[in-house]
Amino acid sequence: MSKENGSTDEIFSFFNEIGIISQLSSALLAKSLPDGVHPSHFSIINHLARRGDGKPPLRIASAMQVTKNTMTHSLKVLQDRGYIDVQPDPSDGRGKLVYLTEKGHTFRKDAISRVTKAIAEIIGADQVAIMRRTKDDLAKMRKHLDDNR
Repeated sequence: MSKENGSTDEIFSFFNEIGIISQLSSALLAKSLPDGVHPSHFSIINHLARRGDGKPPLRIASAMQVTKNTMTHSLKVLQDRGYIDVQPDPSDGRGKLVYLTEKGHTFRKDAISRVTKAIAEIIGADQVAIMRRTKDDLAKMRKHLDDNR
């Protein structure tokens, strides 16, 4: 590997740190969600809110990098709670489209508020400064990886 591409240790260490941060923040999120709703379910709602709803389950599964069966189960949990509505695709008689409900939008907003408060209780000015410095670069890295998967 060339110096421009980073060493194996640098690359692993960088993504390892991100993975650990993801695990720790997911644990905080899990504590703030109602029983039976997992961070992976929240991720689906967050994806639909960010990227727009009216998507087929298979496209959502691809975005979440899970199997069709896993997505089917997760969508059922969300639908049973009234967070999403699954409707027939008018352009494909066999297909379905997933839409966020008002309850789903409210759930997302409330979940973000709860987890943000939990995180705010344990971070200080130094961590906020780190977040502000790195957020844009992390977003660029995420976009690059997403574009090249």
